[in-house]
Amino acid sequence: MLLKFSIIFMFFSGVLVFSSTRKHLLLTLFSLEFLMLVLFLTLFIFLLSFGYELYFLLFFLTFSVCEGALGLSVLVNMIRSHGNDLLSSLSVLSW
Repeated sequence: MLLKFSIIFMFFSGVLVFSSTRKHLLLTLFSLEFLMLVLFLTLFIFLLSFGYELYFLLFFLTFSVCEGALGLSVLVNMIRSHGNDLLSSLSVLSW
C-alpha cells in the first residue's frame, strides 16, 4: 500500500515539475526522464505481480532511450543556434 502511494506521489510530483518548468528546456527534459523512470517502475511492478514475462520492459526501455536521445539532440541544436536553452528566446518563425 505504501508503494502505491509513493509511486502516485512520484508521478504527480513529476507532472507538477513538468508543467511548472517553462524557462529551461533541460529542466523539462529532466522531468520527462523522471516520469519515464516512474512509468518503468510501475510497469515493472505490474508485470512482476501478475507473473508476466519482462520482455516488454526491453521495448519500453528502448523507446525511452530513443526519446531521451531525441530530446538531447533538440537541446544541442537549440544551444548551437540560439546560444542558450531558454524557451523564451524561441520564436515560431525561427524554427
